[in-house]
Amino acid sequence: QVRLVESGGGLVQAGDSLTLTCAASGRTFDAYAIAWFRQAPGKEREFVAAISWSGNSTKSADSVKGRFVISRDNAKNMVWLQMISLKPEDTAVYFCAASSWYPPVESTCDYWGQGTQVTVSS
Repeated sequence: QVRLVESGGGLVQAGDSLTLTCAASGRTFDAYAIAWFRQAPGKEREFVAAISWSGNSTKSADSVKGRFVISRDNAKNMVWLQMISLKPEDTAVYFCAASSWYPPVESTCDYWGQGTQVTVSS
């Protein structure tokens, strides 16, 4: 069992940076790959980035490549999503999710956080 809590969202201007945190509870945190997804108003949830169990492998969506970086610290049970050069189209609720599969897709994620809102103004 893994409980995930996101934090770090907020209202920023285009071009700003923001770091989201996903804090996990549970002894088996390092048994899960972690992914970030986002859902904008009126749109389906989409994949943003993922990191493997050990942190040695990462993947990201084309729309955020070069701007978003995912990282994790298993000793701290935490995952971060560092976001730079934010754009208005990055506005969404961001969710972290845990999956036994890597790379994770939505259907393979067993645990989800409640989400954190990121709003980027132009």
